[in-house]
Amino acid sequence: MPPRKEPPEHSAQDVSQGEIILKRRWQRTVFVAGLVGIVLLVLFLAVAGL
Repeated sequence: MPPRKEPPEHSAQDVSQGEIILKRRWQRTVFVAGLVGIVLLVLFLAVAGL
């Protein structure tokens, strides 16, 4: 069996502070709709007592 290749290592500074890039209007709309949907779901579950 051949030796396993180790995955590449990345420094914490290189991988931190991710950036969300939404260039098109439909991408922004879908992103905001998803955030609003999550908030509405949490509110609904809180009101429903689940």
